[in-house]
Amino acid sequence: MAKSAAKSPEGKIRIGVGGWTFEPWRGTFYPDKLPQKRELEYAAGKLTSIEINGTYYGSQKPESFARWHDETPDDFVFALKGSRFTTNRRVLAEAGESVERFMTSGLLELKKKLGPISWQFMPTKKFDAADFEGFLKLLPKSVEGHKIRHAVEVRHESFRVPEFVAMAREYGVAIVMAGDSEFPQIADVTAPFVYARIMGTEENEKLGYGRKALDAWAARAKDWAAGKSPAGLEAVGPEKGDGKARDVYLYVISGYKAHNPAAAMALIERVA
Repeated sequence: MAKSAAKSPEGKIRIGVGGWTFEPWRGTFYPDKLPQKRELEYAAGKLTSIEINGTYYGSQKPESFARWHDETPDDFVFALKGSRFTTNRRVLAEAGESVERFMTSGLLELKKKLGPISWQFMPTKKFDAADFEGFLKLLPKSVEGHKIRHAVEVRHESFRVPEFVAMAREYGVAIVMAGDSEFPQIADVTAPFVYARIMGTEENEKLGYGRKALDAWAARAKDWAAGKSPAGLEAVGPEKGDGKARDVYLYVISGYKAHNPAAAMALIERVA
């Protein structure tokens, strides 16, 4: 039976992993002898979202997006990584053509299953206020009538400043919250949704995380969805919560990847 997104009194919480093709998941997460062509269908029945990483490395065909739409439950949502050819450049404000090319590459074939687009930047990319604002101005709020949510994943310490947080908030763009990782944590909420990536699963934990860690991340997801400020996270400015409903997208990424689906499913159970 397919899982449905957990509902708080306000926002929806969607939890998943990065991608669905990973050999160590076969026989552990995926049943033995499950045909590879059915892996997305199976994963989507256990999770409530998946972050597609392949769109970061190269363009996908419209037929692929359409197929992914058809192989997943009605309430399922994909997050997409924006193209590296857009973000890995010296002058971000000159990325207009690249942004447009990505947005018109067929991703609308996902229809209502198109979730946020996450634009990931190299750890060496420093905050340049004028140039970064020029990039944010290029991100369309809608394409062919479909509302688009954008998130930015910045990985340089120079972004941990009030000016960047205020800028993201002005444009309604989420700052990807990095959990359990070496990357700077910016837990400030800047958009009508929250995008979190947690990266601390361990081989010696059957569910990737211990019970206390799973409980803590589940509680944080619920707080975000209810417009509250979660405990134990590092924000640039004072985060007191505004009580506004927010959808939450939380992905278990990196770490000991073989256990990531187990961690995601454990979190789904906790927020249900």
